[in-house]
Parts: sequence; structure tokens; C-alpha cells
Amino acid sequence: MTYSEDYKKSIENPEEFWGKIANELFWYKKWDKVLDTSNPPFYRWFKGGETNICYNAVDRWAKDDEHKNRAAYIYENPVEKISKIITYSDLLILVNQVAGLFKHLGLEKGDRVIFYLPMSIESCVAALACTRIGLIHSIIFAGFSKESIAVRIDDAKPKLIICADGSKRAGKITPLKKIIDDAIDIAEYKVPKVLVLNLNLIDYHKIEGRDIDWKHEIENCPIKEVECVPLKSEDPSYILYTSGTTGKPKGALRDTAGYMVAGYHSIFSLYGCKKDSIYFATSDIGWVVGHSYTIYFPLFAGITSIIYDGTPIHPHTGIWFEIIEKVKADVVFSSPTAFRMLRKFPEENITKFDLSCLKYLFLAGEPLDPPTYEFAKRVLGKTEIIDNYWQTETGWPVLCNPVGVDNIPIKPGSPTYPTWTWNLEVVDDNNKTVGAGVKGFLVAKPPTPPGHMLTIWGDDDRYNETYFKVLPGEPVYYTGDYAIKDKDGYYFVLGRADEVIKVASHRLGTREIEELLNSHPSVAENMVIGIADPIKGQVPLVLVVLKENIISSDELINGLRQKIRDGIGPIAKPKEILVVSRLPKTRSGKVMRRIIKSIAEGKNIGDISTIEDSASVKEVRDAIESVIVKD
Repeated sequence: MTYSEDYKKSIENPEEFWGKIANELFWYKKWDKVLDTSNPPFYRWFKGGETNICYNAVDRWAKDDEHKNRAAYIYENPVEKISKIITYSDLLILVNQVAGLFKHLGLEKGDRVIFYLPMSIESCVAALACTRIGLIHSIIFAGFSKESIAVRIDDAKPKLIICADGSKRAGKITPLKKIIDDAIDIAEYKVPKVLVLNLNLIDYHKIEGRDIDWKHEIENCPIKEVECVPLKSEDPSYILYTSGTTGKPKGALRDTAGYMVAGYHSIFSLYGCKKDSIYFATSDIGWVVGHSYTIYFPLFAGITSIIYDGTPIHPHTGIWFEIIEKVKADVVFSSPTAFRMLRKFPEENITKFDLSCLKYLFLAGEPLDPPTYEFAKRVLGKTEIIDNYWQTETGWPVLCNPVGVDNIPIKPGSPTYPTWTWNLEVVDDNNKTVGAGVKGFLVAKPPTPPGHMLTIWGDDDRYNETYFKVLPGEPVYYTGDYAIKDKDGYYFVLGRADEVIKVASHRLGTREIEELLNSHPSVAENMVIGIADPIKGQVPLVLVVLKENIISSDELINGLRQKIRDGIGPIAKPKEILVVSRLPKTRSGKVMRRIIKSIAEGKNIGDISTIEDSASVKEVRDAIESVIVKD
């Protein structure tokens, strides 16, 4: 089969396409109908079927003599010099223990459990234990503030919160238990139990009658084994909160069967994994990539997943590549932001390692600009660099070069073609398809493929309004991103539709300027925002991080200005180009545009607890105020 043949079948006959794949997994009861379209936009996959995510990820491999001693997870914490291998047999025991504890605590199918944990084996085990008995987990990135957590507590109403005493990252300890205590205090919903994973990083206050200790409870729990519960295909597996335009986060609710089938197939068809692959997703499990490609999908395929606890530049800037060499990872999933950050440092920090094992590097999370693609290609040699595009809502890629099926020629900057059953179009404000090379909104014609979110937790109306009623005419899934489809059918995603600067009635995408500057040999990374201008409405403000050992000068800044003028035109002339040593980012590497824009506009920046390095906010503030005040 070629990509074209497979894709065509997935669009024209999705029931046959996905039904054949689903038969490769374990079911307690086969489905009555592969796709139920009776209640759009709430599409349901494998209606009438019964299965279990945990059984397909753990039990079926642990009971297989050829697989049971294979590594399911490899845990790497280079700062603490900890490396652990958890085989599928080991994992079955651990998951049973935690599921037994959940049962002992009185948790029942449909109850919610919130996690606030560092990257750890325990986090992944607890997630699998939830799916084993039908609990709905909601993993909150271990860096969100007490206010952010309180909102999620009130929305999910968990029967249990699991947290650690603290987390240690690049030498800094974050008091996770204290943050949870504060969040519970300000939340309206009162959490009955808090299970504390004591890593002996920081002292914490135990609240009697509510707080219990992970190790003590596991050791003393009378229930050591729990059978997997047969779950309906549409039963929820987890809630993952993502940002919303109203300020209230949206709880993306995932199903059981569709997510499992799509994720299983993606490992082989999109990511090109083999039966003995070792998969390294660098994302935290608090984000969708970590959910999908650390906890679950590699295990559905019976391969090995890496749990990495640390940063990309600590204890040194080549640490990811040292681990790749050590564990012989052949498929790695990371982000363009991370590689733009690595561009700051000497390339030999990467090239000194033997990366001959690494076949594919996949990058997603924001648009992959050609300069970053070329950098990754240069330092990784024969490794193929594959762009892919998806969202928290979709659960797996929407656009990707399907290297497991048909290695299509790469166009740097493009995530290539739509994946299975994603029927994409680029449209204008009136929901009319635009021509090749014309910028428009990226949308998908229903039905949404398996693995896509079921709805927004507790708010079907918001789901419909946010994703299917944005544009006029026939309902389409609105991604919220701008894109271009070229004459060869390649898609280029241009970033969020709201990341647009309107300069004297001309609309400029921030990515257009950012890509130009990233191609400059002295620039490691940059970020562009629009700020108010009394004459033009908005003008670009540019923050630039230079490569290591590059000194800022008037000549360099003027050269960057000229590059923008030559590449886009005088209309894109920036108000200022400011050089900083770092950009405010979350621990997952996402640049916090909201904070930088608020600083530039003199607004309250709000909560910055998710920022990896709070000093970066002060540096950006000082740089911006030094030029804004002049006016």
C-alpha cells in the first residue's frame, strides 16, 4: 500500500480502514458499528465494543513469553544518576498494586483522579492503573500554579489527588505538595484524599484524615491484584486541560477505544517504528505528547518508551543525545522550540555522540521553520527529520509524513500530508476553499477520526461552539490555525490565527518574521509580537536570542532589520529589535507570548508559575521597558 491508497481508503471507507486495524488489538467484545455518526459532531468509534487500554498496553505483553522480559519503560534521570528498566512483567505487578490501592480507597469507575507529579515511573503506572479499572485521570503539568490547579479541581471534582512532596529540575526544588495544599484551600470543591509520593526532596505538612503516603499505602494494601475492567469503547479515559479563549481551560475528554486504535496504528504507520524500537518522547506527561507517546502508544505496540526526568540542557547541553546513544533510541519525538534553543550552543555538543541508532527525529508543537530543520539535519547526519502537526484535542498527528507506509519527499517547513481520516481543507472567512498557495483557516470535514476528543468535559455546548460553529455554512472542525496548501498538496501551518499583527490594514503572521530571522547565522531563536501603535494600529516588536559567543552590535541589529525589510517589505519594519539571553518559556519549551505581550502593553502579566526560569521575565521586562519608556 502507498500513502495515497491508504489515505483514500481512510476517507472513503473509514469503517473498513479502522476496523481492520482494530482487529489487531484485544477486545472483550467486538463492536457493533465501527463509526456512529448519528449525533454530530459527537462522533463515536467502535460503538458497542468493550476493551481496556491497560490490558492492551500491559497485560497482553506481560503474558507473552517472548515479550514479558522486554523493557516497557526506561527511566532516565541524569542529574541524580538514576537509570531504571521496567519490564512488561514488572509493570504488570506495579500497575496491579496501584489499581489495588485505588480499589481499597473506594474509587469506582468514572471517578476522577488528578495527578501533580514529576516525570516518573509512578506517574505512568498510576495512569495505567486508572485505565485498568475505569477511573478518569487528569494529569496537571507539575509547574502550574495553585490558582490554575484550583480551577481544574473545581471542574473535574476528583475523588483523589496524587502529588509528590516536590520536584527537582536543574537543581531547583518545587514544593508540589505545598502547591496542592494551597490549591485545595482556594478551590470550592473539597478533595477527600491526597496521596503523596514522598521523594524526600522537601519537608511537607501532612493533613490528618486527608493525606496518605504512597509507599506506606502500597505496602499495606490488602489488594495486590485487580483484573482489568471491560470498558465501553466510548468510556472516558482521561481529561487533559488546554487553554481556552475565555480564560477557563477546556477539559479535552478522551475515549477508550478510538484513542487506543489510532495510537497503536500511528506508532507503525506514521512514526515508522519496528517491533524492537525504542521510542523517546522528550515531552512531559503533563502535555498531550507525553500522554500519547510516553505513557500509552509505544506500549500498545509492545515497544520500549523512555521516561526522561530533566531538561534538554542540564547537566549539559548534549544530554538528550547522550541518552539516545546510551539506550539506542531509534525514534525520537521533540519540539522545534527545543532545537531552536539548542542552536545557541556549539554543534559538537550533539555531534560528539554516536547517533547512528537514530533513524527518525519527529518535531511538533509549533511550526518547524526551515532554519531549525536545517540545523537538526546538519547535527544529526543521516537521521530523517520529520515535521508533524497536531493538537491536544486531536490526540495524535493531523499532518505527518507517514514514514512507516510511504516515505514522501520532504519540503522543509511542511508537515506534509493529512493523516488517516483527516479530511483537511484550507478555507476563507466564509468557509470556502481557497486556491493553492493562498493563506486561510485549516479545517477538517467531519467525521473526526478515532482518537479525537469526545467533547469538553461537562460542556457539550462549548465543544460544539468552539470547534464546529466558528465558520458559516456546513460544520467543519476548526483548528484555529492558519495554513497554506501548495500546488503539490503539501500543507504549511502558519501558526495560530490569533497570532497575527495588523499593520496599517496589512495582516502579518508572526511566523513569517520569525522564520526570516531564524535563518540569520547569528540568531538562535526569536519571538515576534504585535504592540499598539497610534498610527499603524500595531507594529512588530522582536525579541532575539543570539547564538553563543555572538555579541550584539548596531551593525547586527541593522542587519536583522534589513533582513525583515528585504524578506517581507517595509510594512513589517519592527518598532524595536531587542536582544535578550533567554525567552520566558514553560518547562515544556513553549514560549509564553501572553506574558511578553502583557509586559509590552503595560498589563498585569498574571500567573507565571509555569515559567521555567522566572528571571527571564524580568530580563524581558527590563528590555521592553527600556524602549517603551522612551516614548
